[in-house]
Amino acid sequence: MSEVKLSSHIHNNINYIAIHFSNNKKWESELCKMGAVWNRNKQFLLLKNKPNNLTNLFRYFKGKAWLNIKELLQNIPEKKVQIEIDLPNEYILLLIRKRYSKNTIKAYVSLFKSFLTFYATKKPEEITESEIRAYQDYLVNSKKVAISTQNQHINAIKFYYEKVLGKQRKYYEIERPRKERKLPIVLSEKQVMAILSTTKNIKHKCILALLYSAGLRMGELLNLRKQDILFDKNLLFIRAGKGKKDRTSLLAKSTSKILVHYLDVYKPNYWVFEGNGKTKKYSNSSVNAMLKRMCLLANVPPISAHVLRHSFATHLLEQGIDLRYIQTLLGHESTKTTEIYTHVSKKSLENIKSPLDEILDRKILNNNKLIK
Repeated sequence: MSEVKLSSHIHNNINYIAIHFSNNKKWESELCKMGAVWNRNKQFLLLKNKPNNLTNLFRYFKGKAWLNIKELLQNIPEKKVQIEIDLPNEYILLLIRKRYSKNTIKAYVSLFKSFLTFYATKKPEEITESEIRAYQDYLVNSKKVAISTQNQHINAIKFYYEKVLGKQRKYYEIERPRKERKLPIVLSEKQVMAILSTTKNIKHKCILALLYSAGLRMGELLNLRKQDILFDKNLLFIRAGKGKKDRTSLLAKSTSKILVHYLDVYKPNYWVFEGNGKTKKYSNSSVNAMLKRMCLLANVPPISAHVLRHSFATHLLEQGIDLRYIQTLLGHESTKTTEIYTHVSKKSLENIKSPLDEILDRKILNNNKLIK
């Protein structure tokens, strides 16, 4: 199949798509009907860079030529690239059948569409292993995506070839990037109290208190139902947390008192925290916006809601709670995930003595003072 290369070209402050291909009178005639014109030296055709024109190019060349759009994508903001791509029906159906969460389905569909857009003139099953690698190179070198985003792209692509097409893993190899070993951000106990004390709205106070005192993920908080609050046992029942697993977590006595008052005042219908309208859950964006405001008022650096979960785990560890109990409360599948909090626990570090202090305390030096 012939190759047609698209690139970005600016002339008289107007953005054009430059269309490069070998001599073909029929293509030239059809493209001119779309509004394309030759550049001054007749090296390539120019077509105004509009979403409709780009879509028309893909439609016209489908089955006729492979469109190489790598250079074009490097110079066009992603949100402006609007190419109609038909996702294989079985891809979405299998995600639903396997009971993937709505957020995961949304992410996989979006990322797989981006991959198919990159090779828009090819059928998914025609894309080769080397082309999958080339797409990874584009993500890393041109788009400069984060390691976690690159891994999400890989998962979305692998799902199609392994689960939908049923290909064996040896059919292709996708190298995963080396994981970053970043330590979680953790607030001090004083910072947590500063945020909670600053929060005057009872609903907002309940939200922040639960995120911290029970170590909840954002989705787990918003999915809490009134019947999931076990006041008599001081527990929260968390349904279908990450990995579709149920678990229980702590309901602090102090949080329980605030929660009783909140339920009496707001009288939610079904979800513990509801937005506008009956049975409509409170939104992620509302929680994040509120937390950002509270951090500003409390003179605490802005954080995400997940930092409160990290702080919950770290503060439990500093209280001397066994790591296995913390693992259960957080819903971690492996203790290795929970062990990261040992690296940020102040208590564990405070018990370690620097060798320099040891030397000075033991008076190994004749003069055990560094500063005279």
